[in-house]
Amino acid sequence: MNGVRRREVAKRIFAYEFNRSTHRIKPEEDKAPVYVLTPLGMRCNRVFVVGALLDKDEIKPDSGIWRIRVADPTGAFFGYVSRFQPDALESLMEIEPPELVAIVAKVRVFERDGKLFVSLRPESISVVDSETRDYWIYETALKTLERIKRMELKKDEDCKLAWQIYSPNLNEFKQIVRQALASLKEEFELIEESEEEIEELKERREMEEKEFDKIKEKNELEEFEEDFEFEEEEWDLSDILSE
Repeated sequence: MNGVRRREVAKRIFAYEFNRSTHRIKPEEDKAPVYVLTPLGMRCNRVFVVGALLDKDEIKPDSGIWRIRVADPTGAFFGYVSRFQPDALESLMEIEPPELVAIVAKVRVFERDGKLFVSLRPESISVVDSETRDYWIYETALKTLERIKRMELKKDEDCKLAWQIYSPNLNEFKQIVRQALASLKEEFELIEESEEEIEELKERREMEEKEFDKIKEKNELEEFEEDFEFEEEEWDLSDILSE
């Protein structure tokens, strides 16, 4: 291996599970990565999250250390960016909340008042669109369900350790997945409602202009609906929500 360590894979995780991950797995080797064990038995050193950047605040004037808060459908991630992460800091300075962002970050555990907390130390921050956010929610939901199934089967030593440390309520985590996926359905329902309003305006205008041509008007509206139709099968939400 020539002493070269491979970079840890950035794991997808919802804020709800992340914020409850307080157990550190310390390495036996020097300079080996420190892992955090989540309540669903996943080791992670780096994470990939997508959400709404709600706040960025410099913790002290001229300190060069910024605290951020990023929300997904299950909660909020907190993180700190400083001059030691120059790429992330440069990007952050160009972003004004609220804005959808994708973040690759190291996981950090710190202690305050005798309690352990987790936070993000971003390596990169990028502005993304709503489609990227929606796809992240969908993929993260699938990964979370996979972890739940592994926990139910007590598939490996990390799952057994997670049961011992956290004793998680798996039904609670299933509900969190449903909550995240429901946010996708709600968003598309809002889009559909907006389209209905557009259609009503179009219908009213065409009725005034072409009252004699109602059949033609109806066909045009059906074509308009097809252009804006959301194909739920592409996401398989109904199957996942029934889990």
